[in-house]
Amino acid sequence: MTKLRHWIGGLLLLATTACSGPGLLNSVDGITGGGSGVHRAAEGVSFGSHGQKLDIWVPDGAPPANGRPVLIFWYGGGWAEGKRQQYGFAARAFADEGFTVVLPDYRKVPDVRYPAFLEDGAQAVAWTRDHAADFGGDPNRIGVAGHSAGAYIAVMLALDPRWTKAEGVPDGTIKAGVGLSGPYDFYPFDQKRSIDAFAGTPDPESTQPINQVSAGDPPLLLVTSTDDTVVRPYNAYNLAKAMRAAGVPVELKDYPGLTHEEVAMALSTTFRGKGPVLSDSAAFLKARMP
Repeated sequence: MTKLRHWIGGLLLLATTACSGPGLLNSVDGITGGGSGVHRAAEGVSFGSHGQKLDIWVPDGAPPANGRPVLIFWYGGGWAEGKRQQYGFAARAFADEGFTVVLPDYRKVPDVRYPAFLEDGAQAVAWTRDHAADFGGDPNRIGVAGHSAGAYIAVMLALDPRWTKAEGVPDGTIKAGVGLSGPYDFYPFDQKRSIDAFAGTPDPESTQPINQVSAGDPPLLLVTSTDDTVVRPYNAYNLAKAMRAAGVPVELKDYPGLTHEEVAMALSTTFRGKGPVLSDSAAFLKARMP
């Protein structure tokens, strides 16, 4: 099995370059033990007002009497790509750490632009608050996380309450968040994906997480990596600085030698040795959602 994992890992390292192979990574993760001890409790559940779907992953066995901590995870793809079915490896990883995990889809460019994906994210939070207990989760312990564009969604929902308020979600519902390789300080828009997703916004500076920081925001773990050339590390560093200035609890992790894609890949069983992304993220969330 070890030799098989090394062989598959080498193949995947090529296939997943530039985010081209999350579906393949997900399949191999399942084959190499990623699904051990967890299961998908529901698939393709409808939520929101635009035909969105979500999956729920949970640990095997009965939940504790007070329920499990809950995590909503949004995948990346430049607000233009990705499907929840390709990211079961991330949901399984956190379920194995003891979370009830909600894995939602969201609308994407070119069908929509900002703020549609945030509206979808807020609707996922509202659904989770209403239904987490049905899947062994504690609706009073909801955290958010995501990678890349998904990290943008997670962090914006944590810092800017207007989106969740619009869906009737009470303040303080999001208790903590983890942003993996996310863009938080990228205005003016000078890359095709950000132009496609945000161009034409009347108040472009309001789209930036760094401009939404205020006292009382939930604590965040911001993860970046030295070899990330897709979303530069200054995004995490600048947001962490702004949060500290506002007195908001924040932790910053900068993993040496990892690329943008490898931060997400490290959640999988095949590539977990690349860095402690999963263990650091899970520990942070559990400490802040006791």
